[in-house]
Amino acid sequence: MDDCLFCKIAAGTIPAKIVYQDELIVAFDDIRPQAPTHTLIIPREHFAALPDVPAAKGDLLAHILVKAPLIAAAKGIGASGYRIVLNTGRDSGQDVFHIHFHLLGGRRMAWPPG
Repeated sequence: MDDCLFCKIAAGTIPAKIVYQDELIVAFDDIRPQAPTHTLIIPREHFAALPDVPAAKGDLLAHILVKAPLIAAAKGIGASGYRIVLNTGRDSGQDVFHIHFHLLGGRRMAWPPG
């Protein structure tokens, strides 16, 4: 998608602090962190939100969840714990409409969130 911020980051046309990437996903540090560690994990392929990901792409979502613990470990929060958040739609707080997972850690998280 030509006007998508996260597509541009995935393509390398907008700089970001990349912490992990492979042929399917890119992980980079959030520019407005909500925790000491706040990394975004996005698919390279554009989907606006979770309902836009077709069932045939379930392996992509699984890939993100399989890589998240490795990214957490690389960020130094694998052993202490972390939270993975996926916002879907405006009321959830989603403000960039390219599906993305927030990997948060480095402090004690409260429950319930929000």
